[in-house]
Amino acid sequence: MAPGHVLVPLDGSPLSDEALTYALSTFDCEITVLNVVAPLDAGMSEGGLLEPGDERRAAAMERADDLVERARRRAAERDQEVDTAVETGDPAETILGAVSERDVDQVVMGGHGGERNELARRLLGTVATAVVSEAPVTVTVVR
Repeated sequence: MAPGHVLVPLDGSPLSDEALTYALSTFDCEITVLNVVAPLDAGMSEGGLLEPGDERRAAAMERADDLVERARRRAAERDQEVDTAVETGDPAETILGAVSERDVDQVVMGGHGGERNELARRLLGTVATAVVSEAPVTVTVVR
C-alpha cells in the first residue's frame, strides 16, 4: 500500500539529500521535511564539547532554516511541494514523535550523517538505528 504521508529527516548530509531525492522521485503523496536541531547542551550536539551561547544557537537555527528552504526549492524544481519543520530536541526522539504527531505512514532517511569523523558518523548512525527499531511505520534507509 502506498503511503499517504512521508517524513524525510534532513540533516544536510549527502545521504539525507539522497533520501529527499528518493522520496520526491518515488512517492506521490504529502512529504514533510524535518530538521532536528539538537540542544546545544546535549551530548550529541557541538555544545556537548564547547560552551553554548546565543550566537551559536542562532547559527544552528539559521542553518536549519537554510536546509529546509533548500529542500523546498528542490521540490519546487520538480513541480512538487513539501511541508517543512524545524524542531529542537533529541534527533531520534523528535523524529519518532513526528511520526505519530503528523500521522506519517513512512520515513525515508539517510543511514548516517556523513563523513565528518568516526565519532559523528557513529552517533548519527544511531539515529537511523533507533528510528528503524522503534518506528511503528515503514522506514526506508538510503545508503
